[in-house]
Amino acid sequence: MTTLVAERPSTVQKTTAKRWVYLFNQLDELEATLPAADWDAVRARLGGKGANLAEMTRLGLPVPPGFIVTTEACNAYLTHDRHFPPDQWAQQLAAMRQLEALTGKRFGDPQNPLLVSCRSGAKFSMPGMMDTVLNIGLNDETAQSMVALTGDARFVYDAYRRLVQMFGCVVMGLPDEPFERVITEVKQARGVALDVELNAQEWQSITERFKGLIKGYKGSDFPQDPTQQLELATRAVFDSWFGKRAADYRTATGIPHDLGTAVNIQMVVFGNLGANSGTGVTFTRNPVNGGKELYGDYLLNAQGEDVVAGIRNTLPIAQLQKDMPQIYTQFSEICDKLEQHFHDMQDVEFTIEQGKLWMLQTRNGKRTARAAIKIAVDMTNETLIDRKTALTRVSPEQVEMLLHPQFGEEVKKAALDAGKLLVEKAVNASPGAAVGQAVFDADTAEKWAKAGKAVIMVRPETKPDDVHGLIAARGVLTSRGGATSHAAVVARQFGKPAVCGAENLTINVEQHLFVAMLDGHAIEVHEGDWLSIDGSTGEVFLGQLETREPDFARELELKTLLAWADTVRKLGVWANADYPKDAERAHRYGAEGIGLCRTEHMFFEQNRLPIVQEMIMATSKARRVAALEKLLPVQRKDFEGIFRAMAGQPVIIRLLDPPLHEFLPSYSELVQDLADLKVRLQHFHTLSEIDAALAEVRQKEDILNRVKALTEANPMLGLRGDRLGILMPEITEMQVRAILEAAINVQRDGISVHPEIMVPLSSHVNELKYLKQLVQTVAAQVFKEAGLVIDYSYGTMIEVPRAALTADQMATEAEFFSFGTNDLTQTTFGMSRDDAEAKFLIQYTELGILPTNPFQQLDREGVGKLIEMTVKLGRSTRPGMHMGICGEHGGDPSSIEFCHQIGLNYVSCSPFRVPIARLAAAQAALKDLI
Repeated sequence: MTTLVAERPSTVQKTTAKRWVYLFNQLDELEATLPAADWDAVRARLGGKGANLAEMTRLGLPVPPGFIVTTEACNAYLTHDRHFPPDQWAQQLAAMRQLEALTGKRFGDPQNPLLVSCRSGAKFSMPGMMDTVLNIGLNDETAQSMVALTGDARFVYDAYRRLVQMFGCVVMGLPDEPFERVITEVKQARGVALDVELNAQEWQSITERFKGLIKGYKGSDFPQDPTQQLELATRAVFDSWFGKRAADYRTATGIPHDLGTAVNIQMVVFGNLGANSGTGVTFTRNPVNGGKELYGDYLLNAQGEDVVAGIRNTLPIAQLQKDMPQIYTQFSEICDKLEQHFHDMQDVEFTIEQGKLWMLQTRNGKRTARAAIKIAVDMTNETLIDRKTALTRVSPEQVEMLLHPQFGEEVKKAALDAGKLLVEKAVNASPGAAVGQAVFDADTAEKWAKAGKAVIMVRPETKPDDVHGLIAARGVLTSRGGATSHAAVVARQFGKPAVCGAENLTINVEQHLFVAMLDGHAIEVHEGDWLSIDGSTGEVFLGQLETREPDFARELELKTLLAWADTVRKLGVWANADYPKDAERAHRYGAEGIGLCRTEHMFFEQNRLPIVQEMIMATSKARRVAALEKLLPVQRKDFEGIFRAMAGQPVIIRLLDPPLHEFLPSYSELVQDLADLKVRLQHFHTLSEIDAALAEVRQKEDILNRVKALTEANPMLGLRGDRLGILMPEITEMQVRAILEAAINVQRDGISVHPEIMVPLSSHVNELKYLKQLVQTVAAQVFKEAGLVIDYSYGTMIEVPRAALTADQMATEAEFFSFGTNDLTQTTFGMSRDDAEAKFLIQYTELGILPTNPFQQLDREGVGKLIEMTVKLGRSTRPGMHMGICGEHGGDPSSIEFCHQIGLNYVSCSPFRVPIARLAAAQAALKDLI
């Protein structure tokens, strides 16, 4: 917020002449100062909006003239106690004189006034996050003369009240609600619903009341001096760079905070001059599904902010072909020219002033994940871009968004039959399914989300100040606004499902509820009630609908893009899969192998856990072996299913890793069960009841004693992994036999099998030697019994620092390394993941102590250095040694890039993240070519 001041603009002490201001038609002059034709440098200096306005001017398109105050001026202003840098204001006033010459109007002249807008424009598009002031130059005197000039008092006072309202909110820091209440009161008194139905006298009265609000809130008058208006608006735009919503948006999107914003001063053209005027926002392709069609909204007799603010429900752009066919044809041609020039889908703003088309902005359009993928593939096929460019146009996060859960038709039909449909058809503004509790303001959405709640933010329309709530929410629902409203644009960017313009909803923000009218029935929904919204169809349901996995086979454009990625990437992409169904999904998603099959997960299934517990409870080796013999055929069948699913691709199977106590009930649970049994025992009367209860007591006591015997002070660093396999070799023998017998059975069916046996948690080469002898002995027995020999590999996980530090020794026994980055991160940092994430990791990242959560994004400086050291040491002993990672980091794009840089062979991740990893690996390879 900028405070009104009476003094003239202050500057820091002049030190050297520097160019702070460029007219739209002076782009060549700026480029002449750069070392080479560098559009990125132009955007950095002029901001994206200013650079594109200058480029459209150079292309000869109808752009209202104007000038740009550079991002460098903003940064100088912000770092010098909010003083303009030397010569900036003088250059700005000089540019106004040049603008007057270009337009034939004069700024502040009552006889022929020049009105300008003051808009932000950073290097990277931040739609609605910073401030705008329109109609600067209007005051009491120029308003009266404009009435005489135009003969349209309604238009003049509608424009004047917009200036006073924007100035009050943006420059002077007043809340928007008091202004909106005034308009609502006047409309109610007249009995009309829309702003356009108010007449000249009413807008003049509203303007006076607005000026009174400013006087009442701030104790000072709305400034009548146009030059002072311009100065204060410029300051306000500079200041908005560090406004909360802008800072939140940059944090969420990874935009640096030190870029600054340019200020764009542009002659105002008016879309509210009658039925032959209008304004709109349009995308050159459909930003929801990527279709090659104009997609957007417009309003007749309106000014620009009316469309994006969502305060009026808009008309689809196709309707303009009927309303103004010549304008529509010209506009379509310009959209095509812009797309051809910028080689990307454009988001354009336009105004029609008394039958003349003006282009106010173009920028690369925000789009959904589905649209991003389709547009990239289509533009490649149209030869607008090449395949490498297409691969950089889609982010791994967008691939993840596309594969988010959806509502099945049968689930929606059941909800419909149960009378839970609230909105039948609104604007399907951003696709996907979202389920959450209704909240009615951004702060509550953020607060509840931080507490772990799923929320749907419900608003009449969203404003830029709501962005933190939009980021936190699972989805957004509005009763007003169209496909290019603020809610729609921001939701699409962040992959949030959105339903907008649900006109059958009456939303009461103050009372935290809304009423849905459907078929004459009113349904009241309160804060905290569950909603399910379908941003793909525009439907809204009451309650929690079940979601389902999307059908990857139908995502043809995504499959095409990933096929291109596979030709570029160097890293293999494997998957973590514990069951045949997981392996089948991984194979469908393009995995080239299984990098981690965790055998212990098979043990937890209901029909197997009792056998595992029998093995653990065994008091002798013979009994333990007998229990393991029951597990052998079950485990062998699982491995056969995985081998068949992977159809000849490599499969790494990790031997049993967790401590045995994890397969037994907890100590506290057993103590409670025993206490309950002994209480119930007192109420039994028959001998059979008492005997049964006593038998159960003895069984529970035996388990409790075994749990006590297995109890360790720090079980995750105790008897587990290879240590357990060494002390209880019969477990390892059973698992190795199951692996190799399964491989032989599948190979006999004509399917090539490549099993790789992996030892977990090794820290000393002698552990590997001991277990390798055991594996080789079992393998020899199995091959002799089967009369068939298959190739297999023997390797280990690198999960503790000692294994990394002695990797050259470990490589004498291990044929491959797989980095278990979850445990390696824990042992390197000396922290338990569960405890750290629950107690302090969030605060560490918020305070900047750690840049990111190291369990989500690989710590390159610490853990990464150990991995890189391991690669070098291991390959010094065994040249070309095969290595990859199989922790959660295998699906993180930043971690994947690091794995590419240090020369790993593959990453292994969840089956659902395989498509993400394929694209991220390709993008990492493409960076080598830059």
